[in-house]
Amino acid sequence: MSFQAYLDTIKEKTGKGPDDFRALAAEKGLVGAKAGDVVAWLAQDFGLGRGHAMAIYALLKADGEPRGAPDDRIAKLFAGGKAAWQSCFDSLLRDIRAFGDDVSVAPTDSYASLVRAKKKFAIVSPSAGHMDIGIKRKGVDATARFVAAGSWNSMVTHRVRLTDAAELDAELMEWLRRAYDEAR
Repeated sequence: MSFQAYLDTIKEKTGKGPDDFRALAAEKGLVGAKAGDVVAWLAQDFGLGRGHAMAIYALLKADGEPRGAPDDRIAKLFAGGKAAWQSCFDSLLRDIRAFGDDVSVAPTDSYASLVRAKKKFAIVSPSAGHMDIGIKRKGVDATARFVAAGSWNSMVTHRVRLTDAAELDAELMEWLRRAYDEAR
């Protein structure tokens, strides 16, 4: 289940959205509280299970932490052992930006989303030994190279794992181009 799906389910069950829970947590003095305290409050007052309560806790926790500029977040994403993938990512991004002037990057703490007009079409997740690229192509069968994303990341449909920068090839770019074209 995606993070947004958790929030949607919570809204259906409680009638309250993120801003409502932020205000309620502030009233109860739970902003900055430990996860267990927030989970207990949400279970008692709203009947939320642990997973849904942790989604609300994540919102409250994120409110208290500075997010940092996108370039800083990209630098952090490719820090340490993952630095070997920075040039590959830069090359990939340069090629993807040639698709159109509406491509943007939305980095998180664990991956960078590639977005067209507010619609995610791919993600890039580096690690020390490889770089995973998730691609959103609904209705397209998995292949030996472009496997089903499954539980790896529910925001995309396929995943390809690069273990060498040379694997950033025409076939991968074609998959990404099609995902970009479908993100309208």
